[in-house]
Amino acid sequence: FGTLDEAFELLTLLQTGKAQPAPLVLLDVPDGTYWRGWQRFVDEQVAARGLVSPEDHCLYRITADVEALLGDTLEVLLARHRIDLARAEVERLRSVWRRLDPWPDARRGLERLRNDYVLGPLSNGSFALLTEMAKRARLPWDCILSTELFSAYKPDPRTYEGAAGLLGLAPEEVMLVAAHVGDLRAAASAGLRTGYVPRPLEWGPGGRQPAAPEPDFDVVAQDFGALADRLCSAEAER
Repeated sequence: FGTLDEAFELLTLLQTGKAQPAPLVLLDVPDGTYWRGWQRFVDEQVAARGLVSPEDHCLYRITADVEALLGDTLEVLLARHRIDLARAEVERLRSVWRRLDPWPDARRGLERLRNDYVLGPLSNGSFALLTEMAKRARLPWDCILSTELFSAYKPDPRTYEGAAGLLGLAPEEVMLVAAHVGDLRAAASAGLRTGYVPRPLEWGPGGRQPAAPEPDFDVVAQDFGALADRLCSAEAER
C-alpha cells in the first residue's frame, strides 16, 4: 500500500530499469474509479506525449479484490526469484492467509475479553478469508467486520464509523485494538478509542521493530493477556 506519488515513482523506476522487478498492484474500492481515472490520465496526458509506452501497462495491475492483490504479488515474486511451482502449489500459497496461526496469547486473551465485550475483527481482508481464518484458528469472534461491508478499505473513516454503526454503538463506545500505529491513528480520528498491542516478531527475529506507542492511545499492552487484565478489570469497576 502506498500513495499516488509512490506509485508514480515505482512505475518510473521499473520503466527505466532502475529498480528490480517488483509487484505494483493498485487497490481500489469495489466499483471505484480512482485508479482507472489515474490510468486515463497516464494514457491521455503521458503516453500521448510519448513519455511512456502502451506496453508499460503490463508493469502494474488495478484491482478491487484484496485476495487478487495478494495473489498477483505472489506471482510476481515467484517470477522474480525464478521459482517454478506446479499450479496446485501456487494456489496453496495464494491461500496461505487463510491458514495463519494466531499469536500464542490471542485465543486465551480474546476468550477473557469476550466475557465482558463484543469482539470482532475490522480488517481489509475479505469476508470469506476472515471467516475461514477464524474457523481454522478457533478465534472467538462475535461477528466479522470485513471492510468489504463498507465498500472501502482502512484507513478510510467510513470503515471505522461503519463498524460502530453496524454494532449500534457510537464511535467512542468502540475500541480498535491493533499492532499498527497508522491504523490506530485513523481510528482515533474517526472517534474510536484505541488499544495498542505491538508485535515485535511481526517481521521475524531481527526484523523491523514496532513503532513507539503514542501518548493519546487509550490502552497499551504487551499482549492480549495484558490487554484483558486492563480492560476486564476496568469493566468490573463500572
